[in-house]
Amino acid sequence: MLKTYKFRLYPSIEQELLINKTFGCTRFIYNYFLDKMHEYYKENNKSLSAYDCCKEIKELSKEKEWLTEVDSCSLRCSIFDLEDAFKRFFKKTGNYPKFKKKFGKNSYRTNCITSSYKGTDYANISVDLKSKTIKLPKLKNCKIRGYRNLENLNGRIINATVIKDSSNRYYVSVVVEENTTNIITNTNHNIVGIDLGIKELITTSEGETFENPKVLKRYERRIIRLQRELSRKQKDSKNYYKCKEKLGVLYRKIKNTRNYYLHKVSKTITDNYKIIVTETLKIKNMLKNSQLSKSIQDASWFELNRQLKYKSYYKNNKFYQIESNYASSQICSRCGIKNNKIKDLKIRKWECSCGMEHNRDINAAINIMIKGLEKYLIEIV
Repeated sequence: MLKTYKFRLYPSIEQELLINKTFGCTRFIYNYFLDKMHEYYKENNKSLSAYDCCKEIKELSKEKEWLTEVDSCSLRCSIFDLEDAFKRFFKKTGNYPKFKKKFGKNSYRTNCITSSYKGTDYANISVDLKSKTIKLPKLKNCKIRGYRNLENLNGRIINATVIKDSSNRYYVSVVVEENTTNIITNTNHNIVGIDLGIKELITTSEGETFENPKVLKRYERRIIRLQRELSRKQKDSKNYYKCKEKLGVLYRKIKNTRNYYLHKVSKTITDNYKIIVTETLKIKNMLKNSQLSKSIQDASWFELNRQLKYKSYYKNNKFYQIESNYASSQICSRCGIKNNKIKDLKIRKWECSCGMEHNRDINAAINIMIKGLEKYLIEIV
């Protein structure tokens, strides 16, 4: 199983300079070969492979000597990222690759290369959680913070990604291949259906609710004020970047607050239930509703489902997602009769012809649980 550990990175002035150079070099390689692949496809009607492009880096480095200053593995990883982008485009799961901008997302990835000599194993990437340092190619040892309750990383390091966010903070994400025997077995045997919403983030089939923190709404006025200030600054001036950094700090605060709450909720659910059933939502279609689009994005349903899925796997739980066209809110959980009038989101409570009074969200969560139970029984039979 692959697991990612994200650390805060504290580079020295020299290391920070080298990291920023690497960002620039990987961006140049990506844009250079994107242009080349585009021209090659127009002439030959087929794409250029990443391995062919990697062979050209040596000759290109002779012309552009500054490419030799950074980690060569990060340059090759940039080409393979470009190839993956083209594969997604041809499979119609992504858009056509675009040129990278200088002031966009800054990151680069480098692979871990291991070797052995006279019985001693060597690796270009290693993490020492006792001394709180990470060794990276060209950067050597760099200070890190994070996972203070962890003594070491149990597994083989695959790669590391260095990231610089909009508030000029540095992070490193280390991908580790761990043994599946580390999976924790959940002793609970309960089943729960989850209905996702805006007013309440989660309503369970047992009637328990988790509030929606609405983090974006809490900071919206401050964002508007800072964006207004930014629009008045002269572009590319010092004051422009100072204001942009303040805005980045605010967005980071929103992101961290939201992620902390989602991790807290997903941990509670995966600890208490063995079988977890949620709904598959077509969020892109839902965002077309201009009145609810901002609230839907703030709720982060996709991220919540993602966390529930991987945490269920890690704790040896069962996780199911029902079809998006299943009318969970309109079906009576007692008799199964469908009431089309309940499509109106303003109706929060309704009474079925069988005499059962329903809360819209709890009824939907019970129907989701029943549908998930059907999938579970089909699986074990």
